[in-house]
Amino acid sequence: GELLMDEHLSPRKLQILAGVDDLQRVKTLEMRVDTREISLGNFGVHLPNLRELKLNNSLLASVRDLGTSLSHLRVLWMARCGLSDLDGISSCSSLKELYIAYNNISDLSQLTWLDHLEVLDLEGNNIEDINQMQYLRLCCKLSHLTVEGNLICLKPNAESEEEPDYNYRAEVKKLIPHLKYLDRIPASQT
Repeated sequence: GELLMDEHLSPRKLQILAGVDDLQRVKTLEMRVDTREISLGNFGVHLPNLRELKLNNSLLASVRDLGTSLSHLRVLWMARCGLSDLDGISSCSSLKELYIAYNNISDLSQLTWLDHLEVLDLEGNNIEDINQMQYLRLCCKLSHLTVEGNLICLKPNAESEEEPDYNYRAEVKKLIPHLKYLDRIPASQT
């Protein structure tokens, strides 16, 4: 708590958080932040070898709060962070895995910029329109997707009535044919 009370995440604070003097050695970092109170600044410039960042249960006004210097990041956890959109995620251009469960995300268009994305966890968000899955078709390496706990699992869009014949698994598979696993079950099982 005391550590992060200044305006931004300085190299000294990062050294204390990571428990190392040489920030070049940091490959993984886990922290909880509240960007309403503190700016992260462009902390990624001090962590050139950071590959995994865990921010679960933080309060982030926006993905933009992470700055623009995390292009080398491979895995990002932002579950339960109060996110309502993914604006700014394109600056994490090397992401292979993105875990953003239990936020308030409904628009997936920003994910089209993540060419290397293989694993995406969207469990428990506000995805109300099955057509949002079309954006994920453009993530040609996406093989593992979790969408359970979103309205699209019950009906194709917010205006639709619940139809007994509606099968979200079949619909997602149609929209993302290269998907291998949907909600941790082989996508071929509809």
